[in-house]
Amino acid sequence: MRPGLALGSVLLLLAAGTVAAVPGRAAPLPERMGDTGGGSQLITAVAARPGATTGRVTWWDRRDGRWVAAGSAAARFGAKGLVEGARRKQSTSTTPTGLYDLPYAFGIKAVPAGTRYAYRTVTKRSWWCQDNRARAYNRWVEGLPADCRAAESEHLVSYATQYARALVIGFNYHRPVRGRGAGIFLHVNGRGATAGCVSVPDAAMGRILAWADQRRDPHIAIGTSGGPTAITRY
Repeated sequence: MRPGLALGSVLLLLAAGTVAAVPGRAAPLPERMGDTGGGSQLITAVAARPGATTGRVTWWDRRDGRWVAAGSAAARFGAKGLVEGARRKQSTSTTPTGLYDLPYAFGIKAVPAGTRYAYRTVTKRSWWCQDNRARAYNRWVEGLPADCRAAESEHLVSYATQYARALVIGFNYHRPVRGRGAGIFLHVNGRGATAGCVSVPDAAMGRILAWADQRRDPHIAIGTSGGPTAITRY
């Protein structure tokens, strides 16, 4: 990056879709990452520093061998900032940094027209089990299992604003480590910082779901603009 070029300036360029290499300016963010998940779509969620609760989400397409910004929006992170995913602990209100897949979308609202993503509609029986003792730890369940305490889980329909539409983030999902955390999503903004998820305005969430194509294997990279949790580490 050219000395003195502020992060905000870079983000403005991303939001405008200006991603061509410019002499003296940084390449598009995905080009500076070691791994983007192998697909042709990517979401980046960037905060200025680990203790930040706000930042920027940008979604990207791989076209003709180059990454092109398809959209960008203000983002919110955990109330206690961001922490490296491998070191995260449950119930700390921190957002895990790292590179993750996006297993499926869900929402209280009906599946948006034209959605090209597996989508589960929330019902009154839909829960996300976060009980470390439960066999369904860090999983969607229809009807709460006997070994999954309600006090340790989220009744999805109770979050009418946040879970109007969302994407599951694959943090601690495929081989869950108990105590590391459960229920990390990209969802619609609530009233403030999150309990560990990444959130964006409702309109932005709609645009992301209209853009996302599961056949293109999209991933999300979460990190900071520098330091030990820099997004370019991934």
